[in-house]
Amino acid sequence: MSSDTKHAAHAHPDGWTYVKVGVILTLITVIEVWAYYVPALVAHPFFNPGLIILSAIKFATVVLFYMHLKYDHRLFRVLFTGPLIIAGCTITALLFLFHHFKTVS
Repeated sequence: MSSDTKHAAHAHPDGWTYVKVGVILTLITVIEVWAYYVPALVAHPFFNPGLIILSAIKFATVVLFYMHLKYDHRLFRVLFTGPLIIAGCTITALLFLFHHFKTVS
C-alpha cells in the first residue's frame, strides 16, 4: 500500500469546515475579551475557571482540526489527551492545595 493510498483512506475536512472552526474560535475569543472588560464578571468567583474552560475548548478545537488529530489514528489521540488530562488535574489540584481558587460562599 503506497503512502498516497494511506492518506486517501480517511477524508479531511473541506475549506468551509476550517472557516466554521475559525469563526467559532473568533467568537470564543470575543467572549473572553468582553468578559474581561465587564467589572461585575471579573469579580465573580467563577471568572477564572470560566476563562480556563473557554481556553481549553479553544485549545482542543485547534488540536482536533488544525493539527488533524481528529482524523488520525485513535492511538495518537490517547497519547496526546491522556498526559494532558493528567497535567490539568495536577495543576488544578495544586491550585486548590495552595488556595489559589476562590471558594464559593
